[in-house]
Parts: sequence; C-alpha cells; structure tokens
Amino acid sequence: MKTLSLGTTDFQIPRLCYGTMRISGIWDKNKVDAAVIERGIRSLESAVDAGYTFIDHADIYGDTVCEMIHGLALDRHPAWRDQLIVATKCGIRWEDEPKGAPHRYDFSGDYIRQSIDGSLQRLKLERVDLYQLHRPDWLADPEDIAAALVDIQKAGKVRYFGVSNFRPSLVNALQKMLPFPLVSNQVEIHLLRLEPFEDGTLDQCLEKTMTPMAWSPLAGGRLAAAFNEKAELPSDEPTAAAVLRLRPVLADIAQAYGVTPLAIVLAWLMRHPSKIIPVIGTTRPETIQEATTADAITLDRESWYRILLAARGQKLP
Repeated sequence: MKTLSLGTTDFQIPRLCYGTMRISGIWDKNKVDAAVIERGIRSLESAVDAGYTFIDHADIYGDTVCEMIHGLALDRHPAWRDQLIVATKCGIRWEDEPKGAPHRYDFSGDYIRQSIDGSLQRLKLERVDLYQLHRPDWLADPEDIAAALVDIQKAGKVRYFGVSNFRPSLVNALQKMLPFPLVSNQVEIHLLRLEPFEDGTLDQCLEKTMTPMAWSPLAGGRLAAAFNEKAELPSDEPTAAAVLRLRPVLADIAQAYGVTPLAIVLAWLMRHPSKIIPVIGTTRPETIQEATTADAITLDRESWYRILLAARGQKLP
C-alpha cells in the first residue's frame, strides 16, 4: 500500500487501516473460548495477508478480548512485532465497573495511566505506536489529561497520541496543554454521515496536520445496498433514499475506473486533501482484500462531486 506521514511526524503509515472491533465476535470476555480466539486470529491473518500493516484497537473492543487476541496472534506470528503498526484507544467504561457505576467516559489521568498498562499487557507489547482518547469525557480536564500523556510518553509506552470523536474545540483545549502535537482524530465519516466536512473537523485536521481516520467508512454495512441490489435497504427512509441515489452513480464511476463500487466509496474518502484513512472493520476475507483496491484510485474532481451530490440529495448552495 501507499503510505503517508502520521500527522506532523515523519512516521509512515499505510493509506488503509484494519479495525479490530469485530474480530472476537463477542462483547463479553467471560465467553471467550478456543473458537473465539481462532476466529479472531484468522481475521488478523486475512488482513495482514491482504497487505494491512496498520491495526486499530480499543480496550473496549470485545470487552478487552480483541486486544488479547492480538497478543496471542503475535505468539503465532512473532515477525508481526516488527511488521505491524499498532494503535489502541481508551476512555470508555462499562456499566458496573466498579459495581453500581454507570456507563461513562473517563479521561482522568489515573485511569489513562491504568488503561495503557492493561492494553500493553493484553497486546503483549512494550509500546503502541498510536494511543487515542476514545470518546470525549464530559468532565475532561485538559491539564490532567496532558500530564498523564506526558508521563506515558516519558515511560516509553506510546510513540504518538491522537483523539477519537473529538469536536475541534476540545482538540484545541487539549493541544494547548501538550508539549507535543496530537497526530490523529478518528471519527465517523462516510457517505451517509457528511458532518465532518462541514463542522470543522476536517478543516482542523488540515490546519493542524492531523491525520483523520474514518471509522465505519461503509456506514456499518448500510452502504452495502449501494453495491449490491440484493442487499437489504436500510430501514429508515432517508438513508434508504440516499443509498438508492448513490447506487447508479457509484456503479457508473466504478465501471469507468475498472473497480468495484465499494472501492469507489473508500477512494472518495481518501481523495480529500486531509488524507483520510478508512478503517476497514469487516471480518470477511474477500471484502478485506477488495478494499485494498481503493489504494490505487485517485478520483477526479467531477466524479467526487457527483458522488457527494448523490449522497446529499440536493444541489450545493
């Protein structure tokens, strides 16, 4: 795959990332068995075999199981330690942890320090390449967060830091307290969610040279109906209407470029000058492989806008 610099650094990362949220197939660590582990390792193997070397985790994925599977996969494939770029996230806490506590977000300095140690233990790594704060804590204290991130970096546990789902104002507040740049913002971006193009998120990535990472670039599978007429349309009418508008446009442009509509959807994101990295989260080997074809496509401006207008369902102002 082609590579680009992560944020303002000279650290090179691929244009596509593999997301691990689904590799365990469960959300309860008490239900782990040999089949769960084997299924997860096979998904990682499919991604690496297809050329993905940038792997995105979070401590909550599979209730910590996905990170654990990664660690077990390293035992089977020790060469991956030098081949893979590993990211993970922290800050989401489950209900009843501890007992009686509500589901919440937690960016307290002590919890961040505790979380990175847990992730490193499960991943069987001494350091992760990218550590991202997962969802904005309503009680986020930039000074407390910054102190924790500085401590973690000084301890050699993290190479670079980023955020996820952050509004631009909170990025600015945290960046003001940090002695090093935040290098990424992982947010939901796809043809059925265009807000990051208009709410300042991607503008800020351009301004600060932060790398945007698009989670759910295929809209959690809802865009599948734009690739395959046999796929079930999304249940809500506005989304279904958008998919039906996109279907002929994507098919036409895909034919012109000699690729699949799925590849065009990903290439559409990657065409933005902020250099969006789609995070591919499927566990289907054929789709994992198909997505890599987007890396070779640079959409012309006219095709890009045809797709945008189909997604919007209305003319530009």
